[in-house]
Amino acid sequence: MDRIGFVGLGRMGEGMASSLRRKGFELTVFDLQEAPLLKLEKLGAKRAASFADLVRCSDVILTVLPGSAEVELAVLGPDGILANGRPGLIYMDHSTVDPLTTDRLSAALAAKGMSMVDSPIGRLASHAARGECLFMVGASEADFARVKPLLQAMGTTIHHCGQVGHGIRTKLVNNYLSVVSCQMNAEVLTLANAYGLDLETTLDVIHGTSATNGQLKMNFATKVLVGDTEPGFSVDLAHKDLTLIVNSANANKVALPIAAVARESLSMARSTPYHAMDFSALLDFWCERAGLKKVRFKTQGKN
Repeated sequence: MDRIGFVGLGRMGEGMASSLRRKGFELTVFDLQEAPLLKLEKLGAKRAASFADLVRCSDVILTVLPGSAEVELAVLGPDGILANGRPGLIYMDHSTVDPLTTDRLSAALAAKGMSMVDSPIGRLASHAARGECLFMVGASEADFARVKPLLQAMGTTIHHCGQVGHGIRTKLVNNYLSVVSCQMNAEVLTLANAYGLDLETTLDVIHGTSATNGQLKMNFATKVLVGDTEPGFSVDLAHKDLTLIVNSANANKVALPIAAVARESLSMARSTPYHAMDFSALLDFWCERAGLKKVRFKTQGKN
């Protein structure tokens, strides 16, 4: 069985790594935060003294990192995979990064006899904690077969989207629709609030016509509309992803004017305490700016 290294034990990564240990995988972990390391050690994971140490004792390395700069450092840095890895090693990145970063790193690893799998995540930290992630995977057939047992241990839905780089590109397409829908829903319900409309009746109408959308029906109904703005996916992360989307589209000479406008709308929320809240809290942000009360279900928990 492959020896697994896991780096990045934030809210998503901790749940994913815990799932691997519960399924019996030999796991070495590394993070800058002490608390998640202690939790994983209690589950039987080994703690690496450094990232370089983790690379040297792993056959497959998984990362869940904040962005492109951190992923590049993991591969290209002095303690990174290129400097300390060996032929046959697979690097599987679950971060949301610039697709061109994935392309560059994959090529650099291939030149050293190593390979890369990009496997961004399509669900929330609560899903990760239950081993219910969705993965969008870019990989060769051989690499996909090798990492599939790991993905099955951490998730319930796995899409092999194509070659390396197709996973992250699929994630950006998905998140474009998700984040822009969230901004649109915030505006829609702010307008309904200004009109003095009944929330439940308005949603019944929307969900019964072609105007319905998953963000409004699922995420809003279980987050902001019941008063829960703890970040499952924060405004900061939504803004980061929209920035990646706009920049990547520009690199491919594709105009996304709606995405550009939505990103600047999120920029306004990022300059306030809303930056760290769930992105469904954009509804509260826009109601506040309009001088309106927050929109909530009359009966908490209704959806």
